[in-house]
Amino acid sequence: MTGSNWYWILLIGGAVGFLGGLFGKGGSAVATPILAAIGVPPFVAVAAPLPATVPSTLVASWAYWRERLIDWQVLRWSVGVGVPATVLGALASVWVGGEGLVTITDLVVAALGLKFLIRPSEPHPAGELHEHDVKRIVAVAVITGVTAGLLANSGGFLLAPLYLAVLKLDVKRSFACSLAVSAVLAVPGTITHAALGHI
Repeated sequence: MTGSNWYWILLIGGAVGFLGGLFGKGGSAVATPILAAIGVPPFVAVAAPLPATVPSTLVASWAYWRERLIDWQVLRWSVGVGVPATVLGALASVWVGGEGLVTITDLVVAALGLKFLIRPSEPHPAGELHEHDVKRIVAVAVITGVTAGLLANSGGFLLAPLYLAVLKLDVKRSFACSLAVSAVLAVPGTITHAALGHI
C-alpha cells in the first residue's frame, strides 16, 4: 500500500462512517466497491471494513436509543436469527472469489437504490408488531444474516430497506433497528472472516 492509498482509505472511512450514521447502516457495503476501486485487493476490500462497523454502528445507534426509536421485538428476533445466519454466510464465502463478492455487493446496493427510487415503501403507523410479523422478521434476519456473512458486512445495507419494505416500519425506526442489529451482526462476521484470514 502506498502513502496516498492510506490517505484515501482514511478519507473513505470518515465519509462512510458519516453516511452510515445518517442512513442507519454500518457502511461496509458502500466502502467495499470504493476500496476495490482504489486498488485494495478484493477480499481485503470486502472484509476489512467490517470490524470498523461495530463502534460506528454503536455510536450512531445511541442517538436513536435515546429517542426510544428501537423496536425491541424486532431487535431480539433479528439478532437471535441473524447471528447464526451470519456465521453460515461467512463460512460460505470461501467458495466465492473476492472479485465475485465485490461484484455482488455492487449489484445488491444498486438494486436496492433503484427499488426505493422507483417505488418507495409506505410505512405502517407506529405501534406494536402483530404476531404474523414475527415470520417476516425471521425471514429478513435469515436473508440479511447470510448475505452479511457472505459479503463481509454488518447487514445494514439490507436491514434498513427490508425493515421499510417488509415490516413497514417508519424510516426512523428502520434506521434505529438497523444500526442496533448491525452492531451485533458485525461481531460474528468479523470473528469468522478473521479466522478465515480475510481481514
